[in-house]
Amino acid sequence: MTGSVHDVAVSFPPIRNATSAPVKPGRPRALPAQPKQQPELEPPYHVILHDDDTHTYAYVIEMMVNIFGYDEARGYKIACEVDESGRVIVVTCHKELAELRVEQIHEYGADPRMKESQGSMKATMEPAA
Repeated sequence: MTGSVHDVAVSFPPIRNATSAPVKPGRPRALPAQPKQQPELEPPYHVILHDDDTHTYAYVIEMMVNIFGYDEARGYKIACEVDESGRVIVVTCHKELAELRVEQIHEYGADPRMKESQGSMKATMEPAA
């Protein structure tokens, strides 16, 4: 490369005075596209635990802690309600998670505290609306 830095002519835009008014940006030519419709949310589902005579309160509490992550006090409230009313809504969530929770309850197994217990408790799901 030949020549020096001083041989190159460079043109810079004029420097504005800092006290001059700022330039307002022009208006957009077209408004941004607005979404036509909000995405539809999945309807919620209740997971329902049904009472039986072959599972203890301790089993229900343990299951609520292990499957749902509830604390023992909440598990106890659920055990009391299912015993008193015959069924209890354990959780309300989207359909896929409700299906998973019903499956997890059905796979939880028998209550080792009761000889009569031959399998898991019954759980169903239904639309919350």
